[in-house]
Amino acid sequence: MEQITQLSAAQLMQLEADHGAHNYHPLPVVLSKGQGVYVWDVDGKQYFDFLSAYSAVNQGHCHPHIIQALTSQAQTLTLTSRAFYNDKLGPYEQFITRLFGYDRVLPMNTGVEGGETAIKLCRKWGYEIKGIPENQARIIFAGGNFWGRTLAAISSSTDPESKVGFGPYMPGYDIIPYNDITALEKALQDPNVAGFMVEPIQGEAGVVVPDEGYLTRVRELCSQHRVLFIADEVQTGIARTGKMTCCDHENVKPDILILGKALSGGVLPVSAILTSDEVMLCIKPGQHGSTFGGNPLACAVAQAALEVVVNENLAENARIMGEMFRQEIRDNLIGKSPLVAEVRGKGLLNAIVINDTPDSKTAWNICLKLAENGLLAKPTHGNIIRFAPPLVINKEQLRESLAIIINTIKGM
Repeated sequence: MEQITQLSAAQLMQLEADHGAHNYHPLPVVLSKGQGVYVWDVDGKQYFDFLSAYSAVNQGHCHPHIIQALTSQAQTLTLTSRAFYNDKLGPYEQFITRLFGYDRVLPMNTGVEGGETAIKLCRKWGYEIKGIPENQARIIFAGGNFWGRTLAAISSSTDPESKVGFGPYMPGYDIIPYNDITALEKALQDPNVAGFMVEPIQGEAGVVVPDEGYLTRVRELCSQHRVLFIADEVQTGIARTGKMTCCDHENVKPDILILGKALSGGVLPVSAILTSDEVMLCIKPGQHGSTFGGNPLACAVAQAALEVVVNENLAENARIMGEMFRQEIRDNLIGKSPLVAEVRGKGLLNAIVINDTPDSKTAWNICLKLAENGLLAKPTHGNIIRFAPPLVINKEQLRESLAIIINTIKGM
């Protein structure tokens, strides 16, 4: 038998450059294995993963409980389509609705499908329940949002990089500044507004945390104007910020909750929309769906992923580890390194702002050096570096990671 030669990192990166779309700009690291908070490259070098696949791997890489659910179900039944019932969907729907306190769930695959589903559902509710005239429903978004790159998603974006060159854009959208209650109050004067979709913390924008009380006031205003409060918790949900959902920090319940990413523990694409009977039952057979949405494999994996979060108390661990992370960065870098202007975040969704212009290469160069020293992170918006390790990280691992971050930045 002919021996298969292992390709080098350079060869593997070149294959992507030669045969793939150039729609990403990855760090020059080729990963081949993951376990818990660690990943390894093709040369066997170990790294701390401080991106967690943009918070999709909250439970850690290849968590045994999730992998067991995956492999067991994969040998039994993977896909039936929704043309038939399957024996995993109903139990999963009961589990997730009880866990998050909603009447109903609509399962989809990706986070951006979750956002699309929420908007469709909101518009349908606006026409059927609120009584908005046909084709006049409006959805309000906060500037700086990011929920994907479909045409509907980029139509709500204020980021030229994801938006310019892809028009015409989706009608019926209004964009207001994030964390601006006065702007929201003004926008809600329009009786044709059906919903306000917002991230409780803006992740892709650079971990932008709103003022305390912002979500509480959003909830009050949406109720007052009979507008659906849609919380995009694809990145902030599933214990990432130190509570099961980020909205839980202010004890507010959105009308529509969007979940994704860590809903499968990073094993396969799973997303969900949770809402009330009144909203969900506006959608009738044939009006929305997906071949893979609610498939048995996804249901088994998602339930196992949520069980890990609950059973291992990952929300509380995220809270404790996050406080430790921010305190150590403040004590060792703020005011002590000219490179670091600010640290911000909640739970284990954190970022440092590099004291340079967004078009500089400083943050990128720091991330290259961090990788060299055994920790993976990625810049966003030029001069911001996100730090979001798996929520299973312990104090010893966090101390080791912090030493890498602090010493790397001080040595730049």
